[in-house]
Amino acid sequence: MTKTSPAARKAGRTTATAPVLHPRALNRATLARQLLLRRSPLSAEATVAHLVGLQAQNVKPPYYALAARLDGFSPRHLSRLMADREVVRIVTLRSTIHTHTADDCLTLRPLVQPARDRELTAFRKGLAGVDLDRLAALARDLVEAEPRTMTQLREALLAEWPDADPQALALAARCRLPLVQVTPRGLWGLSGQVALTTAEHWLGRPAEPAPAPDAVVLRYLAAFGPASVNDMQTWAGLTRLRDAFERLRPRLLTFRDEHGAELFDVPDAPRPDPDTPARPRFLPEYDNLLLSHADRARVVPPGLKGRNTVGNQVYRTLLVDGFLAGVWKLEEDSLVIEPFRGLTRAEREEVAEEGERMLKVMHEGASYDIRFGTVVPPRP
Repeated sequence: MTKTSPAARKAGRTTATAPVLHPRALNRATLARQLLLRRSPLSAEATVAHLVGLQAQNVKPPYYALAARLDGFSPRHLSRLMADREVVRIVTLRSTIHTHTADDCLTLRPLVQPARDRELTAFRKGLAGVDLDRLAALARDLVEAEPRTMTQLREALLAEWPDADPQALALAARCRLPLVQVTPRGLWGLSGQVALTTAEHWLGRPAEPAPAPDAVVLRYLAAFGPASVNDMQTWAGLTRLRDAFERLRPRLLTFRDEHGAELFDVPDAPRPDPDTPARPRFLPEYDNLLLSHADRARVVPPGLKGRNTVGNQVYRTLLVDGFLAGVWKLEEDSLVIEPFRGLTRAEREEVAEEGERMLKVMHEGASYDIRFGTVVPPRP
């Protein structure tokens, strides 16, 4: 018979009696943390820090993400921060590219190193006979001498290990080193291929020790909570975070979702009334809001799971009343909105008004029509 520890029994009793938060309550709490319930006067840099980074698989999403969240935002605000090396683009959470503040870049990247090590094991066959410590040292010398594209890095490493898999060599360098994308990549209105150097070289200061997971748990909950251990592990791409939550339990509030899963939260974070109005928001593809929980029911209504993706294509999303309600795109001189359900007249007016605002902020001086496409039918 398996024995249960006193702490586990106590936690189980606490969960069983904790208040239940239904999806609408979780929705409003998360929108408030994400600055999507009401726009914030925060600066772009402070917002990137508060949100613990912005998903940035493509160049433009961080700009649209901030436009949806901030009052008075202009794309030049984030572009200037990037040009001044106050924020950077680097692979961190979930093995994906994020825009982080310089401080977070130098601490969060060491925190997620275990995930980068696991990623590297998938390429071990292609790295047979490769000394990974030597590879990391050589790659560092190469990219700190001058920023390199992945192709250039791959070719230089292949000269040292001609029998290795070229792709695996370049990925090994990315896993072992904190490689940032140098500008002009990432600047608004400019283009540039991906060229890499180390975070330490680009920022002019050494990496710092990885923060204790406990500190990052508190930051995650402040930006994404109330949330479960699985939710945070999904967001971070890490495992074994339960111990950090248990250490913090005396400082946290606990709730349950409608399925009984335990949710944690920081006491002073906002938890608005579920009936608080939430105006429409135009979000970019890969927005943090839709990628940072194991259970996305707080944003994605039943029946709409996966509706903003087709294969590897991820679409820009529309929120109505705080929930996923459609997708949108810029098509020549039109903002095209494709709802997943019929919108009321009042909702259409609010969506159009928000669309006009987004276009003015992001495409000042350009002229766009706003048109609604037909309702996108459910997938079979």
